[in-house]
Formats: sequence, C-alpha cells, structure tokens
Amino acid sequence: MDVALDDLILTAHAKDDRAALVTLYSRAADLAEDVDTECFFLTYAHIFALELNHPSQANLRARLVAYGRE
Repeated sequence: MDVALDDLILTAHAKDDRAALVTLYSRAADLAEDVDTECFFLTYAHIFALELNHPSQANLRARLVAYGRE
C-alpha cells in the first residue's frame, strides 16, 4: 500500500474519522494487488460504512459478495 495512504488511514483512525476511513479503505482496496488484500480493505470499509449508514455500504457489500466473502 502507498505510504501516504497508510499515513492518511492512521491519521483518520487517530481522529476517529469514520467517514474518511470508508473512503480511505475503499481506495486501499482499489489499489490492492491481490484479492485477499482487496477484501481485507473492503471489509474494513464496509464495517465503517455500516456504522455510519454510509451510502457506499451496498456497493462495498456487493464487491465482497462478488468474491464470495459474505
């Protein structure tokens, strides 16, 4: 993962900025080089999206389901 993105994720965690975490983990998933890593980041994005009732939660779930990660 990109060092700058990693730093942004750590900062968002420190600030408990869950909306940013949805975006940042989604971006990390998009940049992942393998399916397991992508699904790892998608899972975290989805968890934070569920907590916030974020509009991306259905899309994130659909991506996980497409990989058989229900």
